Amino acid sequence: MFNEFLSNCMSFFFLVPVYIMAKLELWFSSSSFSFKILWVIMQTGKVHVALVASPGMGHLIPVLELGKRLVSHHGFSVTIFVVTMDASLSRSQLLRVSEIKDDFLEIVLLPAVDISARVDKTIGILRQMAMVVHEALPSLRSAILAMEVQPIALIVDMFATEAFVVAEEFMMLKYVFVTTNAWFLALTVHGPNLDKEVDRDDHINNQKPIHIPGCEPVRFVDCYEQFLRRNKVYFRMGTEISTANGILVNTFYDLEPRTLAALHDTRKVGLAPKAPVYPIGPLVRPVELSLRGEVLNWPDMQPKESVLYVSFGSGGTLSAKQTIELAWGLENSQQRFIWVVRPPVENDSAATVFKSNGVCNDFLDYFPEGFLNRTCKNGLVVPKWAPQTEILSHPSIGGFLSHCGWNSSLESIVNGVPMIVWPLYAEQKMNATVLAEHIGVATRSKLLASQGVVGRGAIAAMIRKFMVEKEGEVIRAKVKMLKSCAVKALSNGGTSYNALATVAEECKIGMQRRNAKTG
Repeated sequence: MFNEFLSNCMSFFFLVPVYIMAKLELWFSSSSFSFKILWVIMQTGKVHVALVASPGMGHLIPVLELGKRLVSHHGFSVTIFVVTMDASLSRSQLLRVSEIKDDFLEIVLLPAVDISARVDKTIGILRQMAMVVHEALPSLRSAILAMEVQPIALIVDMFATEAFVVAEEFMMLKYVFVTTNAWFLALTVHGPNLDKEVDRDDHINNQKPIHIPGCEPVRFVDCYEQFLRRNKVYFRMGTEISTANGILVNTFYDLEPRTLAALHDTRKVGLAPKAPVYPIGPLVRPVELSLRGEVLNWPDMQPKESVLYVSFGSGGTLSAKQTIELAWGLENSQQRFIWVVRPPVENDSAATVFKSNGVCNDFLDYFPEGFLNRTCKNGLVVPKWAPQTEILSHPSIGGFLSHCGWNSSLESIVNGVPMIVWPLYAEQKMNATVLAEHIGVATRSKLLASQGVVGRGAIAAMIRKFMVEKEGEVIRAKVKMLKSCAVKALSNGGTSYNALATVAEECKIGMQRRNAKTG
């Protein structure tokens, strides 16, 4: 009798923990995603890092790809905090990333920040982003404080470096992720070290180039507008980047060999950042078969490398007059094209970076009369958005007329598609120079978009030369070679793979040290 009682007690004490664990697992799986992250961290002991993306899809996409790579290649658990300034954009961003199903990757949209009462047309994109990130810091701090297992490292994109104060508060490692080219990073970290006013005055007043030790000089026409304005936020960003434990850059050695060598050389610009630089790219959104829709039916019927894809990104806009000239240029070139069109906006080439500029489905409002009828056999016009990665990977695409945002540029390179670069805002003029002059995978108009309207004749001639003449063949061969280099860099043992592995190892060591202190 006693033995039976003892056996029942033993069974009870054994089954209770199993029952509780099962209930907890069921609760976590049906509860919010943050509970899942906590659950897997506690169960697996994975390294937990947090990433911060500043406003705009151009920043969110590479940050998301970095997070996915840390999970899939290095076994981390990752929380991505997304800073937004428009509630409607927040919802659309969430919809675009909500299909990601990974127990080790959590995406948190911080409450949208409203700065509309404090901004006008005189306040540039950089200042607006700085204001939004500053206002979002309390939400970020609260979210991290609420975590049972706080991240060992905080990785912020370069426009969210003010969030380093939160990393310092929680004794986290600090990394900055530069989502554009290394040449722009070199200018940014070198900026605060320039002779306080003399060099900048000389550059602005006499339009002389800026000399960065070990790098190509930056011409006046290519220089980032915030540098020309002596923007305090921009120079503060350069100083804050230099305080990081490491600087990750979405580029690779074969794309920017001279600049990366200089950033690694303390006798050159490498003295400025005071932190190791890790080229970890190209990180781009992969092709998703689920996004294949009617837009891709048309290129299916076109010859190989015969179609010019035209898009100015999620934030770029043209004036009404430039839109008309581009339409005539495409038509007169007699080349096949896919054109993703946004409604024109006057005097603001970055009108949709942070907000939608309304819906306009009537193309007749801003196209030449009869344009759609005359080009219906050779062209496809798509309103506002198209699955860009899927289009660029299509074998019929032979070129990309682009605003040369860095994400778009990398997507073009990894698909072996040469570019016609048409920079509009931010650092895009520097991107264009890297692509067209430093490495020769693009061509460009002699007249910059910022200098006036590019005429239909110049556009048509440029497209024909690019698509069917010898110049285009040379550029196409170069970009295909660079595509192979990109694949190699990201492969196991490649330079970009090894660079990110070094950062991952630093985070693992950091977690071991923290566990030893608390253990």
